[in-house]
Amino acid sequence: MADKRSKPELLAPAGDWERLNMAIRYGADAVYLAGTSFGMRSFAGNFTDEQLPKAVQLAHDHGVKVHVTVNTMPRSGEVDQLPAHLERLNDAGVDALILADLGAFTMAGRYAPRCQRHISTQQSVANYATAAAWYDLGASRVVLARELSLEEIREIRRRAPKELELEVFVHGAMCVSYSGRCLLSNYMTGRDSNRGACAQPCRYRYALMEEKRPGEYFPVFEDEQGTYIMNSRDMCMIDHLDDLLDVGVDCLKIEGRAKSAYYAAIVTGAYRHVLDAVAEGKTVDPVWRDEVEHVSHRHYATGFFYGQPGQYYADARYIRDWQVCAVITDCDSNGMATLSLRNKFSAGDQVEIVGPDTKPFAITVPMMTDAEGQPLECPRTPQMVFRMQLPHPVPPYSLVRHSVDLSGR
Repeated sequence: MADKRSKPELLAPAGDWERLNMAIRYGADAVYLAGTSFGMRSFAGNFTDEQLPKAVQLAHDHGVKVHVTVNTMPRSGEVDQLPAHLERLNDAGVDALILADLGAFTMAGRYAPRCQRHISTQQSVANYATAAAWYDLGASRVVLARELSLEEIREIRRRAPKELELEVFVHGAMCVSYSGRCLLSNYMTGRDSNRGACAQPCRYRYALMEEKRPGEYFPVFEDEQGTYIMNSRDMCMIDHLDDLLDVGVDCLKIEGRAKSAYYAAIVTGAYRHVLDAVAEGKTVDPVWRDEVEHVSHRHYATGFFYGQPGQYYADARYIRDWQVCAVITDCDSNGMATLSLRNKFSAGDQVEIVGPDTKPFAITVPMMTDAEGQPLECPRTPQMVFRMQLPHPVPPYSLVRHSVDLSGR
């Protein structure tokens, strides 16, 4: 058996309360989230000024750190609101701030002195000199540019200050622009991608229209399958965590604050189990690698870690083969579970149960009961509470899911 290796922090997204709970329960060492301002995902649920201290307390009660994004590029009128926001984060007990703007970084040192300062990937840190410069200014961690190879990261680790932590993205959506620096959304929709409002026009399907023929759309082709100008795959490094441990990174980051609670749970749980096994020199159970195929995603790739990824010439639409249909809120010692409905399913359906430290297992759905104990074949109302007998107990926050036939089940 191989020797145990230093294990990086696993950092998971928490876009709202449900996603925060899932990330915590499924094994995150730390979560990153945002208030209602100054975050790069303004359309995630996010946390109000009143909710933030409670979110921090919930995470800390479970031994999980909280990083808050303050990573927009604010305009002068917005900067006036920063001191009060930073002071609130400092008083709430936030562990670290993720910052991109130099002014915001400097103000964070003044108004949030208890919080570590991490440099966002928006700053495109791509060499050891830049990393060292941020360290000299007071940063404790840099989130490296996503365009770096493993060998480039190894060189940064070798030549940057040893006290400076290095964080890398290992899973999730890849922006087609350089480290997220894009103006396409601003130009097409008026929504500023660098102030948290990206409309993701790189994922639109485009056609050509001649001005004198309104309503007549002509497809744009590179070949018979379409065009690939802005085709992007999702990053997935779950098969290569041993390489990331070898180069000496301190944190593995999962993208996805705007994605579902189901995504936060499944991807966090998968990386938790694989990372633990790799760090301890154990064989990885393939069931956990398979879990990342059970969330909505585009075709997976390894980004720039092994060199230039090249153009992808296949369909880059999302693969959505599974969906969560219920969340288990409680389960007694006999396996009688209380559930909250998310998507419709019925008695007789084939479903899978997966949960914190619980390998997925399949069951045929039995007849259920409503909150009053009346027989229930098919719960229909969103968030409806009902009960179902399971073969054995499972922990709270376990999920019921089934496959989806996208052709129109």
